[in-house]
Amino acid sequence: MLRTLVLAVSALWLSAQVQAADISPLVEAKWLDKHLNDENQVVLDVRSSIDDGGDRDSFEAARIPGSRYSSYIEDGWREARDDVAGLLPAIEPLQELIGSLGIDNDTTVVIVPAGTGPTDFGSAARIYWTFKTLGHDEVAILDGGFAGWQQQGFDTASGPVSAAEPKRFQASLREELIATTEQVEQARQTQTQLVDARPSDYFTGETVSPAVRTAGTIPGARNLPHQSHFGDRAGAYYLDKEGLASRINTAELDRNARTITFCNTGHWAATDWFVLSEVAGFDNVSMYDGSMAAWTISDSRPVQLARRGLERLQEALD
Repeated sequence: MLRTLVLAVSALWLSAQVQAADISPLVEAKWLDKHLNDENQVVLDVRSSIDDGGDRDSFEAARIPGSRYSSYIEDGWREARDDVAGLLPAIEPLQELIGSLGIDNDTTVVIVPAGTGPTDFGSAARIYWTFKTLGHDEVAILDGGFAGWQQQGFDTASGPVSAAEPKRFQASLREELIATTEQVEQARQTQTQLVDARPSDYFTGETVSPAVRTAGTIPGARNLPHQSHFGDRAGAYYLDKEGLASRINTAELDRNARTITFCNTGHWAATDWFVLSEVAGFDNVSMYDGSMAAWTISDSRPVQLARRGLERLQEALD
């Protein structure tokens, strides 16, 4: 079973790399260096303070030549609503944000994280998921991020960058990529598999995020920790594609089943969504952007404390 899965993942990855018309979901620095001057392409640097990744000042001090900057945590890629952090904003402000970066529906976008840690990669994965959710397929993530670009000795630029000429981006929402709380509730009664992307101490309930009201996970969920997908190579973090099949097998995930990923606020979950949907080739993967922050906003929903094998089951309040 494991050997078959390894071969399947490898075949999918190689197939993606040789596509001529479409960009691969994960690109290498060597590939990007050869394609920096491609027409209708925007290299979008999304560094932020996550994993000490930097900010606009860091971008102006050193960046990939020709790249543009948008702060993942400050520019409106996520928003808080109804006491829940990390939700997908409305379509209109996202269209305006993307268009202000000089991106339209014909633009190929290469997203560049800082490359300084697994949580930092989640920034790129979340923005990638946002583009896909808005109907834009020509998008990729730079493996290793900017740290990997520097580490491999490719040219960098510095200095202030003028604002891009705004363009019109028109979204076409793919609702199938977004899981709602109601769908997660229904998933527990069907064959849908719920995948918790948080580190194991969150999954078992030993650690609780400030954004979440109750320790534990959604009953029946399986744990595929987001940070397990990465390896540190001399200070730059790269996706571990070779070990992916083993991790999927350990989590006992079925590639043919509908899958919903979640975490605390829909950040780490974006990494699991990207890995399962875009690299491992799972056909039906959505992300619960509200995640445990939304799930625990009501005491009526069950939470499993895996460390004790117990569940808190409370009846809905009248």
